[in-house]
Amino acid sequence: MQKKKRIVMALFGVIVTGFCIGFFQKANLGADPFTCFVTGIANIFHSTYSTFYPIVTGALLVAVFFIERHYIGIATLFNLFGTGAAAGFMYRLLDVWFPEPSMPLRIFMMLFGILGTCFSASLYFTADLGVSAYDAVSLIAANKYKLTAFRICRIISDLLCVTVGFLCHVTIGVGTVVTALFMGPVVQWFNTHVSEPFLYGRDGAKKQS
Repeated sequence: MQKKKRIVMALFGVIVTGFCIGFFQKANLGADPFTCFVTGIANIFHSTYSTFYPIVTGALLVAVFFIERHYIGIATLFNLFGTGAAAGFMYRLLDVWFPEPSMPLRIFMMLFGILGTCFSASLYFTADLGVSAYDAVSLIAANKYKLTAFRICRIISDLLCVTVGFLCHVTIGVGTVVTALFMGPVVQWFNTHVSEPFLYGRDGAKKQS
């Protein structure tokens, strides 16, 4: 039963992540660092995020497979094939519903995207069925090669992604900053109050914490 819950959490988390990226893109107030990176690469080739997400993630995944394959699981595959498609679908839908959103609506979309991303990340990580290729990069740098603490590795990789995005004319805005600063604590809140109680039950969740 718990295995089924984990699979549902991972799949739902990946889909919601994609939807939230669509909200970020439509708000155009700055997205998370990896989205900035993929969008920047797509801009170079005059293509779209949904087209290049599986390409960039797939390339990283091949490297992870040969370096530290235990980070790859079913959730990794969900992420590879589902996130970009879900993001593209949601962006097109929002573009039809709100072709020229007002600034208050763009702010709402950004905030909804941030909270939704934190919620989906909580489901995805608590399910513990593999991580995304991008998450694995920092984990490998910290845990396998002992370069420095994970949080420092993640900051460095995020800065590199943002730099590439900026150089490729991607909007770097308040959404990027807010995601970088507040995503961790909000994800932890969802872990404690939503994801772990759902997976383990309330008593089991207390034992986990």
